[in-house]
Amino acid sequence: MNIRHFTLTLTSVLALSAAAAEARVSLKLANSLSKDHPTSVALQQFADEVEEKTDGEVKIRLFLNGVLGSEREVLEQLQNDAVDITRVSAANLENFNPIYKAFNLPYIFRDEDHFYEVMSGPVADEVYQATAESGFVGLTFFDSGARSFYTKSKPIETPEDLAGQKLRVINSNISIRMVELMGGTPTPMPYGEIYTALQQGVIDGAENNPTALTIGRHGEVAKFYSQDEHQRIPDFLVISNSATEKLSDEQMAIVKEAAVHATESFRDLWTTAVADAVTEAEAEGVTFNTPDPAPFRAKVEPLIEEFKADPQIGPLLTKITESQ
Repeated sequence: MNIRHFTLTLTSVLALSAAAAEARVSLKLANSLSKDHPTSVALQQFADEVEEKTDGEVKIRLFLNGVLGSEREVLEQLQNDAVDITRVSAANLENFNPIYKAFNLPYIFRDEDHFYEVMSGPVADEVYQATAESGFVGLTFFDSGARSFYTKSKPIETPEDLAGQKLRVINSNISIRMVELMGGTPTPMPYGEIYTALQQGVIDGAENNPTALTIGRHGEVAKFYSQDEHQRIPDFLVISNSATEKLSDEQMAIVKEAAVHATESFRDLWTTAVADAVTEAEAEGVTFNTPDPAPFRAKVEPLIEEFKADPQIGPLLTKITESQ
């Protein structure tokens, strides 16, 4: 009887262990940024918190440096269940729902505080669900920094200073039109080609946040950074519908909470990273100036008004711009 009891007990333990193993969920998270980027650091904290608070039942594995492909490629993998979670720019989400175009428009956020206030409220909740029919939803957001102009030959103080300047922009119709309205010559090209293009005179400048001066080494060639802060395009952390179906309600609540905590941690990390980039760039001879943004805003107002008239994008845009 003892042997039989032991056998039954062992069998029960093994069965429970097998059930527990099956209950564990392993999720793949793709991020195109490097391990030491503030976003990647925050996402590792997110993964650690989820694993800790689910007692190891949900594990999130990070795949960094774009090893699983570009943002667009990973979004396709997300739809095909090859990836579960990814961090992606709003610019790449336009293909799945045009509502994301609102976030690429210039000067829709007054400043950093306004950005975080809007993105932490009901506007973001509305946007998170916009891609549900495409197979994924949003969890949280990250600030990809305020984009400003940096140039080789002179600082940009007014829109008139952009005349005759060939400026690299992301391959977005909104960014192209923005620079055209301001008076510059937009030149779309991949990020990895900017340094050489600046060096060889193919372009006169570009626009990005200050870390491009240091991490991208663009400050070695472009010595004037003009903080007009014309765009602040958010990144989003999205999860596939099939991944959410693998999680219990309690586990999903933990994932959502950990995502919010990741954004909170990221803000401090990003603030430090930008401040360090400015200090380093100044030490390398980059001059910073802060032009009055009002004339730049006036130039792009027709673009804003055009999108406010759009029946799908307009209501969201109004909520953003009129948010206190």
